[in-house]
Amino acid sequence: MQQRTLHMLNGDSLTPRLAAINIKDDQLVWREMLCEGKTSYDLRSETFKQERISFLTPFGADGKTYTESFLNPLLTTNFSKYTSIVLWFEYDLFCHINMIAALSYLQQSNVSAEIYLVCSGWIENDPNLKGLGELSHKQLISHYQQKIKLTTSDIELADRLWRLYCTDNHVTFKNYVTLSSSFPYLSNCINAHLKRFPSVTNGLNVLETHILKIIHKEEIKNTRQLTGYILQYQGYYGFGDLQIAKIIKKLADFYELKSKRLSLNRDGLLAIGGLQNSYDKLSDDTVFGNCNKYEYCYHPEQQILTKHE
Repeated sequence: MQQRTLHMLNGDSLTPRLAAINIKDDQLVWREMLCEGKTSYDLRSETFKQERISFLTPFGADGKTYTESFLNPLLTTNFSKYTSIVLWFEYDLFCHINMIAALSYLQQSNVSAEIYLVCSGWIENDPNLKGLGELSHKQLISHYQQKIKLTTSDIELADRLWRLYCTDNHVTFKNYVTLSSSFPYLSNCINAHLKRFPSVTNGLNVLETHILKIIHKEEIKNTRQLTGYILQYQGYYGFGDLQIAKIIKKLADFYELKSKRLSLNRDGLLAIGGLQNSYDKLSDDTVFGNCNKYEYCYHPEQQILTKHE
């Protein structure tokens, strides 16, 4: 069989980068953000389609756009004609949830091709985590040359995690933190996901608390500047500007514009000090996969989830 490779990319911006380093194989761009909103295990199902369209419509992706940009390219790709498939995804939670869904889909499709992963993150002699788009041509080539060949066990693990993500109970994600696999940042992303649930101490999750602490510590003049700051310093989340801006808006009751800078009000100060629980103030219908964010609580000391009582 003739050797033929398909590259599954985490975004359109990577397409010209691959061309620049002389990678001319077929490409399939993954245009989704499965880390938020309701999902279903089978990406081919009508249920999955309708749930995603319902969630993404407020972000500007109507049914026609979603079907043409994501579903049709994925569902019509003939994976059987490829001898190898290379996934290009990054170190963060945003990318990892897309990645496990992609790998689950490949397994469900009985793909026989060898599957590889190119995953950016820590770079030697650089203090910051890097996305694929931030790498130089030389670094991108090096990452490709050192791509990770995924084992059957790796792909089965991704499938299990995607199936778990699509359930209404994420408590057992904790069991996978120390599990050995070929995914270098999986444990970090699972921990980051668990920390998206409200803390038992103040009712905010880790990123929400982090945002309030940044307002308290830094000279932030407006929410636009705050969004830019959090985009740079959000750790393993990898959220985009719309996602960060949405979180900042939700926290509006905790800060105010005072003397030409954002400042925490009394509720904000009590929240970051762990002296007030704002669970009831923040509780809404946010869903991760099929799990309601506010039906569970995160315990920082034990690093576990429990049902909210």
